[in-house]
Amino acid sequence: MDLQQVKLVICDMDGTLLNSEHEASERFFDLYEKMKAKDITFVAASGRQYDSIREKLAPIADELLIVAENGAYARSPEKTLVSTYVPHGTISNVLSAIENQPDIQPVLCTPSAAYVKAAAPEFRRFMSEFYTSHEAVENLAELDIDVLKIALYHKQSSEQFIYPHTKHLEGDLKVKVSGVHWVDISHPDAHKGYAISMIQKQLGVTPAETMVFGDYHNDLEMLALADFSFAMGNAHPDIVAAANFQTTNNDDFGVERVLERLLEASL
Repeated sequence: MDLQQVKLVICDMDGTLLNSEHEASERFFDLYEKMKAKDITFVAASGRQYDSIREKLAPIADELLIVAENGAYARSPEKTLVSTYVPHGTISNVLSAIENQPDIQPVLCTPSAAYVKAAAPEFRRFMSEFYTSHEAVENLAELDIDVLKIALYHKQSSEQFIYPHTKHLEGDLKVKVSGVHWVDISHPDAHKGYAISMIQKQLGVTPAETMVFGDYHNDLEMLALADFSFAMGNAHPDIVAAANFQTTNNDDFGVERVLERLLEASL
């Protein structure tokens, strides 16, 4: 594996760069500074809200390229690169699909805030980990807002208890099982792969010069854009099958171990 040609590193957050406590390590921040010194660009790409990603990577937030909301929203330090909204007419279809499923909690995600049902205070406390800026409203269906993504949460299993109620929306919308508890629904063009392809074009970087780390289905499109695609040790089996390489899990510095090899190769 010849890592000398890598110029761009893209990393998912939860289950990948962040450990089980939802924290980035000091080891990573040290490696980031070393990558920057070698002109290797780092991109954080997550289903999280933009402000939440900035909060998690606060020491370097002001200089990062960030892909948020599973690719529906991307920003450089200077400007917005991508903002792809759910078609207005389809938001009601998503909410209708789950209205008889009281254990599914919807979140409407916009560039500035996330909106959740006021009747779910316990869920609001939980989701604040992923959505730093959020508001509670009585009726989500009555909101007249531009939505980047509709995130659906189930405390047991997204694949078992959410996806069966939403899979019929595929085609008109992108429906992604993005974690053990989450399904994300967005515009068909709103995914990490689209945003990353835009960044690759802007930087003039090819797949042969790109390294990507991921753990779940919402990482599939961006893994396909990198010759150096890594599945985490804790990744879904579909991600392991799609990636060209594998590293250790997110609690065993899986990302950091590979970045150390990358920096050694670029000496």
